[in-house]
Amino acid sequence: MSYLDQLFNLEGKVAAVTGGGGMLCGEMARAFGKAGCQVAIMDSRLEKAERVASQIREAGGKAIALEHQALSKESFQNSLDQILQSFGHCDILINGAGINAPTPLMEINETEWDEIIGVHLKGTLFGCQVFGKHMLRRGSGSILNLSSASSGPPLSKAFTYSVAKAGIKNLTQNIAREWGTSGVRVNSIKPGFFPTQWSIDNFITEERQAAIWGHTRMKRYGKVEELVGAVLWVNSDAASFVTGSEIAVDGGFSCMTI
Repeated sequence: MSYLDQLFNLEGKVAAVTGGGGMLCGEMARAFGKAGCQVAIMDSRLEKAERVASQIREAGGKAIALEHQALSKESFQNSLDQILQSFGHCDILINGAGINAPTPLMEINETEWDEIIGVHLKGTLFGCQVFGKHMLRRGSGSILNLSSASSGPPLSKAFTYSVAKAGIKNLTQNIAREWGTSGVRVNSIKPGFFPTQWSIDNFITEERQAAIWGHTRMKRYGKVEELVGAVLWVNSDAASFVTGSEIAVDGGFSCMTI
């Protein structure tokens, strides 16, 4: 095995990905499969989770699809139990489930607020509690939470989402501090603009795209495959001294002012 293969090796690891049926987390799940991991794709939309799992299996990897609800701690426990039954343990958790809405500030209602905050913050907390307990018992593990360019300063038109993502950053740092000597690392990844079709339909006008590109030093959107290098690195032993970090993959968005 070459030096780089040994340094970044994930062969035989077990990775669980919430929101794994979506565009960004689906790409992360497929990358884990290509890296030799056994992968559990967890999503509220079982058919989308199964599609990603099938793609991994068709490429020669091992994967299972699990119907999963981010707002339910019991669902996290059920998912972990099925992962342990299938693969024996879990080394990596990606907390990637998320929702958004373009509702103007004064029109946000309590139901929408509670659901967006809940999926992001409750879902991340429950994932860290349930999977973290398993990892703490083993004395090793890596958890990666999904932050966003909106974690601060906040983005316009994504009020509740921005609050939730700021909370993800703080929650990640808090848990990393708590578990610093346990062998379990907790980080977050901060994607810039990797728009889905839904984002294009609901958030991005010509004017807004010009503003985004004007604030992104590379003057373009990210491609989903450009996220996976950071994801694989931070969950490998090459990042063994990295915890509590928010890792920006944003084409220079966070370094721009005027």
